Amino acid sequence: MDNQIKDLLTSEDEQLQKLQKIVQQTIEEEKLIVENLLHQPKEVLTKGQTISDKVAAFGGSWNFIISFAVLLFGWIILNSLLPKPDQFDPFPFILMNLVLSAIAALQAPIIMMSQNRQEEKDRKRGENDYLINLKAELEVRSLHQKVDLLLEEQIKVLFDSQAKQLELLNEINEKIERLQQARS
Repeated sequence: MDNQIKDLLTSEDEQLQKLQKIVQQTIEEEKLIVENLLHQPKEVLTKGQTISDKVAAFGGSWNFIISFAVLLFGWIILNSLLPKPDQFDPFPFILMNLVLSAIAALQAPIIMMSQNRQEEKDRKRGENDYLINLKAELEVRSLHQKVDLLLEEQIKVLFDSQAKQLELLNEINEKIERLQQARS
């Protein structure tokens, strides 16, 4: 009878150990995913890409707008206040228009290169998010299967323990009946 009780306790211990292993394995896998997300590999940029990023960052800032406005107003004021022979770009400011057109013609493709690179990074980030979501879905399915398997095993163990308990009760009942018959 003691052996049967020990068997019941042993089977419950085995179930708990299986659950602990599953939980530990899940925690270790989760640490790996988090570690990979927190410490992504450094991006290797060419000189051109670095320059385009800096030009785009400066070209899309208030510093650029303010400094460019000051430069343009300085250009206009200087060429308006200087005597006619000393003006390097008189009133219709043709040279200034040429410089502005050249700057715009060079700045636009450089900014577009930076935006294209940023778009590629966003696309890769989206793919990474998709893969993470897919992995999470697969992990949830796997956990459901593991839980179902554990439930089946626990139900089996429960039925086995109930059968053993019923046997023990029958043995106890038989012993009680024998004791009662022996007393009578």
